[in-house]
Amino acid sequence: MRKVFVLADNIFSPLGKNTAGNIESLKKGRSGISLQQSPVSEIPFYASLLTADAKSGDPALSEFENIIVSSITEALKGGDADAASPRTGFILSSTKGNISLIEKNADLPDSRIGLSSSAERIAKKLGIRSEPVVVSHACISGLLGMITGMRLIQSGVYDEVIVSGADLITEFILSGFRSFQAISSEPCRPFDAARDGITLGEAAATVILSSREKEGAVLLSGGSVSNDANHISGPSRTGEELFLAIRNAIRQAGTQPAEIDFISAHGTATRYNDDMEAKAVHLAGLGSVPLNSLKGFYGHTLGAAGLVESIISLHSLKENILFPTPGFTNPGTEKTVNVIRELTTAKVTKCLKTASGFGGCNAAIILENLN
Repeated sequence: MRKVFVLADNIFSPLGKNTAGNIESLKKGRSGISLQQSPVSEIPFYASLLTADAKSGDPALSEFENIIVSSITEALKGGDADAASPRTGFILSSTKGNISLIEKNADLPDSRIGLSSSAERIAKKLGIRSEPVVVSHACISGLLGMITGMRLIQSGVYDEVIVSGADLITEFILSGFRSFQAISSEPCRPFDAARDGITLGEAAATVILSSREKEGAVLLSGGSVSNDANHISGPSRTGEELFLAIRNAIRQAGTQPAEIDFISAHGTATRYNDDMEAKAVHLAGLGSVPLNSLKGFYGHTLGAAGLVESIISLHSLKENILFPTPGFTNPGTEKTVNVIRELTTAKVTKCLKTASGFGGCNAAIILENLN
């Protein structure tokens, strides 16, 4: 089976418009989260939001489409990939896409608001010739996009795949999470005893996957998805289904739990998600493995989250550093996990990245540094 490598990447967020800027911000302990006075809410709320300038660009494109274009353009600079080649695929990952346009004009046609239409406009803007693939699967969308791209390369459909994801915070999204009483009253605190909900964030992120091994490229060696079918908005109470995704990803990677050096968890800071994830980690025999959640830096970036956090993780592997979990002070899950509290230097080779989302979906990938 063909090996799949992450050839290049980009994170476009309030912490930086390229990956290097984001990594530098995290090393300095900066968070993009602040108290926001935003048109999407009469009530101030904590979030990590992009500026209006950051979301501007081609007037023929929406803000959502423009940040995707910005992210892909930056990633292509470092990937030596030919976007116009018929052997290069394109996957767009998002939970809501252009939903904000409906809030401004409810009579817009599907051709303006549909994710498939957005993907086609983005592809045309960037000269991508292959037919776009859209992945919209709640909060595992970014990670599932990477798994889908990996499988397309492994099966020989493409030699390279551009996977990009984004979401912008809108009145619809914010009110939806508020209706679940899931928004934190302060910056989120993943896995902490005092956690009380999520903090939302905006970002776009891109990885270029390839069958070509390039110096410094990280191997995407395994990936798996599962579904617990527990509840439309509540995760499994046992963690067994996320454990299945973790176990299958580890097996696919041809590795063992004892070889996993750290975990980049989904860690939304909701009561049930963090408990479920901690249980899954223990079922996988990984309870003592260092673990972080990056939501305290970025907020929950929805369709971009799996990509943002995978990119940070692969650079952790390259630089042998482990980033902390902002907001974590006291353990607060039923099963205690080894949460990273401060920036740490450590020899790390293999990483497990997890994600979970509404509808009971779960995903896990394994990243390996071969250098």
